[in-house]
Amino acid sequence: MIRRHELSDAEWEFVRPLLPESLRGRKRLDDRRVLNGIVWKFRTGVAWRDVPERYGPWATLHTRFHRWAVDGTFDRMLRAAQAKADAAGDVEWLVSVDSTVVRAHQHAAGARKGGSGTQLSAGPEAV
Repeated sequence: MIRRHELSDAEWEFVRPLLPESLRGRKRLDDRRVLNGIVWKFRTGVAWRDVPERYGPWATLHTRFHRWAVDGTFDRMLRAAQAKADAAGDVEWLVSVDSTVVRAHQHAAGARKGGSGTQLSAGPEAV
């Protein structure tokens, strides 16, 4: 049963070949289960420790996420998804950049009213 926030079978078949294979001899937690846990964590915004047990230990999910982020696995997934969408004509590459500036009033930034009062001491960040 596919739950909300989990990869569909089609999505899994797309990303499965992009995941690195384990080079260690010991059996590890299923990649689909781990990836579903990672996806669930980021789609819901919870802390690692609050990911449901059905995805495995939170530390395993965090470790695998970090490893895949460092070795470029997620970058490969993104590039492959972009290439697939581009080939299907689903991506519009035209980008418009707006360079206007909106200034905020000095009081919107937390400035003291009246301009007088005690001076704040200059900390190391002001040097």
